[in-house]
Formats: sequence, C-alpha cells, structure tokens
Amino acid sequence: MDDAIDQSVHSRRLTEMEALLCKNLGDPTLSPVPSSGEESESSPIFLDKNHPIPKLTSPTSVLVRVKATSINYANYLQILGKYQEKPPLPFIPGSDYSGTVELVGPGVSKFKVGDAVCSGASEGSFAQYIVVDETDLYRVPEGCDLVTAGALPVVFGTSHVALVHRARLISGQVLLVLGAAGGVGIAAIQIGKACGATVIAVARGAEKVQFLKSQGVDHVVDLSSENVIQSVKGFLQSKGLKGVDVLYDPVGGKLTKESMKLLNWGAQILVIGFASGEVPVIPANIALVKNWTVHGLYWGSYKIHRPDELCESLNELLSWLSRGLITINISHSYRLSEANLAFAAIKERKVIGKVMVICDASSSGSTKSKL
Repeated sequence: MDDAIDQSVHSRRLTEMEALLCKNLGDPTLSPVPSSGEESESSPIFLDKNHPIPKLTSPTSVLVRVKATSINYANYLQILGKYQEKPPLPFIPGSDYSGTVELVGPGVSKFKVGDAVCSGASEGSFAQYIVVDETDLYRVPEGCDLVTAGALPVVFGTSHVALVHRARLISGQVLLVLGAAGGVGIAAIQIGKACGATVIAVARGAEKVQFLKSQGVDHVVDLSSENVIQSVKGFLQSKGLKGVDVLYDPVGGKLTKESMKLLNWGAQILVIGFASGEVPVIPANIALVKNWTVHGLYWGSYKIHRPDELCESLNELLSWLSRGLITINISHSYRLSEANLAFAAIKERKVIGKVMVICDASSSGSTKSKL
C-alpha cells in the first residue's frame, strides 16, 4: 500500500507537501506565519513546506488532495489551548474541507480517483493532502463549487443536527438566532427558513444587518443600536406571536440571559457555543416552571455516538446545496501562508459567513477577499 502511494506521488514528482503546524499554544494572529527553518517564538504556528505526504493507513483509506479548508472559531480556540479537544503538539489544525480523491486503498468501493469530496476533521486539514477513511467522506454533487462545499460540513452540519434532529423545528414556530452573521448563525437562518419557521436574527453593525435582511429573515436586531428584548417583543406583538419557541445560541454570556426573557412555555434552548467568552447560567427553577428543554450540541461527538444520523444530515445538506435551497457566503479566503490573517478575521469579528484557506498547490498569489 505504501508503494502505491509512493508511485502516485513520485509520478508527479511530489514527495512532500505544505502544511500548517501548531508547534505550541498561543495566539496565531499576533505575527506573520513563518516558514520552515524560520520558526519564531512569537508565532505558535508555522508553514512546513517539506511535510511528508500522509500514507494510507488501511485498505479503506483515501488520500485527498485538499482544495480548501474552513476556519471555525473552534480552530482558533484549539491553537489557544482553550478548546475541549487538545491534540498533542505539534499538530496540523483541522476542520471541514473539500478536495479531490488522489489515491484509494484496495478496499475502497465508494470513491475513485478524481472524485470531488468533502468532510470534517478534528485535525489535519490545513495541509495540501489528508488521509481519511472512505466512511468519513461525502461526495460533492455535480455542479456545486468545490471551495464552497468545503465550508458546509461543520457549520451547516451543526445547525442542521441542532434544529432538525434535536429541536425538531417545524413550520410556524419562532426561531431566535444569536450571533446570526457568523457561520453557524447564517446556517441556522437558512435551515430555519427551509423548515418554515419565523426567523429572528441578532447581530451587531449595519453591514451585518443588511446582509441578514438579504437572507430573508423576518426580523433583525442590531445590537449596536437596539435592545434585544424591546426589539423582539415589538416584532412579536406586531405579528400576533406570543414568544420564541427555539433559541439558537452560539454566543452565551449576557445575551443568553436577556434572550431567555423572550421564550415561550415549552421552548427549547440550543447551546451551540460561547463566542462571547462567557458561559451563561440557565436557571433550573425557571426551566422547570416553564417546561424548557436545554440541548447541549457538540457536533463532533456525533461521529462517535450517532454516525448514521450525522451521515443522513450531511447528505441531506449536500442535496439542498445542489438544489439551491441553501447557499454559503464566503466572506474571506486566504492561502496557508496567510493563516494569521484568516484567524484574525475570526478573532476580530470581521466575518459574515465563512473564512476559507485555499490549500491547493495550483493556487498562486493571495486569495484574500471580502464579499
């Protein structure tokens, strides 16, 4: 099997790849990304231009040439050392990605060389190649943009599992989305609209508010100029609605506390994350009296505990993407060598949608963009 990989790689005179390595924990935004041999104590990450291309590890392994990989807030936290999963150092950060099949093991039956695929990884995707078992890969439907598909698994997967599989969101319910201009927030909005819900979005700043309005939300709260309780209550009263049925919360902190005052009897709270840096307290006595259901949602653990449900969710999302039922906004894109700028966009809340890192060796020049 190793000989097969060596033959494939050497046939194109490639024995090594570029990979972003995290060598120690710290803030990846504080300095430019050094290259191999230029490692700096001021940067926890560096670009290894001579990293070995990974080898197949089993008969059902697939070598994928990575086209693009997504940056999520969790990746930033992991390099800081503040995420629940802490891989041993050094490691290649990882998230959702897309690419093409480069080589397959002898037991692979679902894919062939050249197939367009996407998936999610706990580590390893910030590189030009990654090895994954075929059971963890998803075929990108014909006609879908490959870079865009690399932004789908984590954020849309998180929101789809949360809203469709956990909260069982149905037509006519009221969905309140906090952090609505971020990756998971925009995904939650689109999935909520696809389910027929009345969607209320909360964000900060005129640019984000304008974008959210273009997404067809029913009401937008601009935290830079409005009080969330007053704004939402005014909208609900104007529509003859009693309150919020599902709270989608990737923010935490004070905003969660305020939003709970808007919830109906029997409402559901989806705990997605804590972008504010503050873990909120949900009073058990109020949850009891109002019959609230609190769902903790860690999407990554579905691969271990409910892999079939995860597969069903992602295949449905890819079908929706191919049919235009959902769209993915790429806010910024960068090269591996510009990873510090990509993480800074996340840290500084500049993103409306997704940040992508283009890993394909054929890409040249800066791909930085803002849409």
